[in-house]
Amino acid sequence: MFTGLVEEIGEVLSLSQTDKSIKLKIKAKKVLENVKLGDSIATNGVCLTAIDFSESYFVADCMYETIKRSNLKDLKIGDKVNLEKSLTLSTPLGGHLVTGDVDCEAEIVSITKEGIAKVYEIQLDKKYMKYVVEKGRITIDGASLTVMLLKDESFGVSLIPHSQEAITLGMKKIGDKVNIETDLIGKYIERFYYYNDNKKEDNNKKNKLTEEFLLENGF
Repeated sequence: MFTGLVEEIGEVLSLSQTDKSIKLKIKAKKVLENVKLGDSIATNGVCLTAIDFSESYFVADCMYETIKRSNLKDLKIGDKVNLEKSLTLSTPLGGHLVTGDVDCEAEIVSITKEGIAKVYEIQLDKKYMKYVVEKGRITIDGASLTVMLLKDESFGVSLIPHSQEAITLGMKKIGDKVNIETDLIGKYIERFYYYNDNKKEDNNKKNKLTEEFLLENGF
């Protein structure tokens, strides 16, 4: 688990890619403090496992599911990525609970300056818009942000100058793709109601007394 509070911006040092996997070597410093083999490091919001590391980099494999759903497949040498090491029980939860399991990519459709802030409007697949609520939290490239604008097929977040420099969204432009992880709680609530509705429907079918049922049972 992660908090969505980006600890540092890393840099892609190298990558090797096939149609089914990617191996990334990422320049980093802060997230490597006390790191061990097998530790989880969120990279642009994707939970990756450190399979090799030194004082200045770590290496991680990306499987096909990750490639399909995230913008890691579009990375090039020199690109910047948001990094966060997985939280511990002593880590302050300043953002929100983030799993590092990206739902999908989304596209930046507008960037508007409002006073000291910049508002980024992001178009998201309708399948995932149902999990987005005004003033709720959403994870964009691993950064926990507050939804301040909500439309039918898009939402907006606002970045103060500090955030514009601290996370990669501040470097993005219109048309760029970002990784999205929607709020975990909403998914569980939906699944809970879906499961219980289906269970009720099955029970109603079983309990329904019909002429056919009576004939089949000798009445």
